[in-house]
Amino acid sequence: MQLILVRHALPERIHASDAAAADRPGGPADPPLTELGDRQAERLVGALAGEDVAGLYASPLARARGTAAPLAAALGRDPVIVHDLREYDADAAHYVPVHEMARLDPGAWERMLAGLLPEHVDVPAFTARVDAAFEGIIAAHEGREAAVVVAHAGVVNTWLAHLLGLPRPLTFPLDYAGITRIIAARDGRRLVRTVNEIAHVGDLLTMTAGSG
Repeated sequence: MQLILVRHALPERIHASDAAAADRPGGPADPPLTELGDRQAERLVGALAGEDVAGLYASPLARARGTAAPLAAALGRDPVIVHDLREYDADAAHYVPVHEMARLDPGAWERMLAGLLPEHVDVPAFTARVDAAFEGIIAAHEGREAAVVVAHAGVVNTWLAHLLGLPRPLTFPLDYAGITRIIAARDGRRLVRTVNEIAHVGDLLTMTAGSG
């Protein structure tokens, strides 16, 4: 079967100082999409129009669910929410889009440039969680079926590193609404077919150039 992995579209920023200034209640940051992000998400409908999609899955975070929404409407089905597809920063009190990270969180930006997750992340545990989530989706589909999975750059990157035997969990720059394709063979092989297809949103990425 084919897994069509989609990184979520552009979300709002929730920075620690902004949250404090707005007197936002405590708890994990879970931003929705921006207006530009909504437009990026809409492009997925045309980009995947020729696919025989047998399943639609999404992370529980708002930015992933919002990205899946236009495709869900076009397919006439709700996405299956998979809790273990949530990003490594799901419990953080702030969220900084990658294209703003160099300015707002330079330490995290330097680690990302080095291909590393934040120091507090248990990489083996995160990898095992993500791998189990994807393998569970694969097990639910047979033959030539395709399943679309809307998740996060860290989730997709970490699984790619696991499949390819790469030492760094953040190897590939993945753009907003970018598409990555994995072929899951019946004999257990997992073949990386494409990484970060962006032709469908190329003109909508100019404001976020260099995002990962």
